[in-house]
Amino acid sequence: MKAPVIGIPLDSEDGGGYSKLPWYALRKNYVESVVKAGGVPLLLPHEETCTEAYISMIDGLLIAGGAFDIDPTLFGADHRHETVTLKPGRTLFEASITRAALAADKPVLGICGGQQLLHVLLGGTLIQHIPDEVTAPLAHEQPNPRTESGHSVRVCEGTLLHRITGEQEFPVNSAHHQAAKTPGPGVVVSATAPDGVVEAIEHPSYSFCLGVQWHPEYHISPADKKIFDAFINEARLP
Repeated sequence: MKAPVIGIPLDSEDGGGYSKLPWYALRKNYVESVVKAGGVPLLLPHEETCTEAYISMIDGLLIAGGAFDIDPTLFGADHRHETVTLKPGRTLFEASITRAALAADKPVLGICGGQQLLHVLLGGTLIQHIPDEVTAPLAHEQPNPRTESGHSVRVCEGTLLHRITGEQEFPVNSAHHQAAKTPGPGVVVSATAPDGVVEAIEHPSYSFCLGVQWHPEYHISPADKKIFDAFINEARLP
């Protein structure tokens, strides 16, 4: 059976560091996790006019995280928190290809900022800065390395995430200051942190539509590998 092709939109910078000119990048462990699960990664530049062509080439879509936030205007907010950093070009492209993937019912996995984008596109809102809206929050921007656990998540029974992992609770890493807030129509919250912050969402109307707030590409626990395996297996189906 042909290995499924997984589209992964790249991150982007206007210049500095690697090059003085604008450049694309992606952390290697996203790609490595797709390959280890049996998929073929296809890295996607932010060319919105290529969305239809990209969708015809891929069997699933992985929306990665990044050091930026979703524009609050996309979920109807009338202000932008001072901590919010935008990458309008990347968000515009990722919104376009995610909508197209959902319309074609191709498997979609959103990771960290990708989960937040997916939540917004499905009609939800976001907490713009956790310390301002959550009482006694955990350190969701964990001080220890991302290769280590930051806290645990509690999984809701009967959800896709529960069926995938077979776990009611497991450790995750944490690197975010925003979070899913009010869910859109039909969206199911499938995991939360001990402080109540939403850690995973899904939509049962699609064959595979899952967003996780942590970074499973670091493989903090066996549950992370199971998420990639389930995503690739779904993308493998005819």
